[in-house]
Amino acid sequence: MAYRNKTYICFDADEDMIYYQLMRAWKAKDGKEFQFHNAHDLFPMQNRKLDINDEIYIKRKLRERLLNTKCFIILVGQKTRNLYKYVRWEIQVALELDIPIVVVNLNKKNGIDRDLCPPIIRETLAIHIPYVRKAIVKGIDEWPSAHQRLKREGKTGPYYYEEFAQEN
Repeated sequence: MAYRNKTYICFDADEDMIYYQLMRAWKAKDGKEFQFHNAHDLFPMQNRKLDINDEIYIKRKLRERLLNTKCFIILVGQKTRNLYKYVRWEIQVALELDIPIVVVNLNKKNGIDRDLCPPIIRETLAIHIPYVRKAIVKGIDEWPSAHQRLKREGKTGPYYYEEFAQEN
């Protein structure tokens, strides 16, 4: 079994890349407070143009990244719930590997956004937080152990952090 210490960030690459890039900038600017080992830095894709026939290759590389993942973050934007080819597949693999899931609402809603959240994770054990730096730091730092504890207790369903309720 691989040593899991990475954070995997799942997002709509067509619509929400700016939010992913901002998280990388936070890390670059202040790596002490905003620490995460980015799973996307592992196993880089070949430096070649990918086409439709590369889906198997891409999914194999993504699975390799997920095998090293301690925390799975999904950035939920306006179109995320409708993405199946990669986003849903990534979520399914995270669930299969029992990786703690942090759902980050790009609209800054604290708690589950039933209109935008992908159906596959609406009722699963996950923390739903706003796209706010402090909330994301807390999710990365605290949710993996909380997830394991809640799972041992037989708990399921969506959770949120009370202190970010005023962020809405």
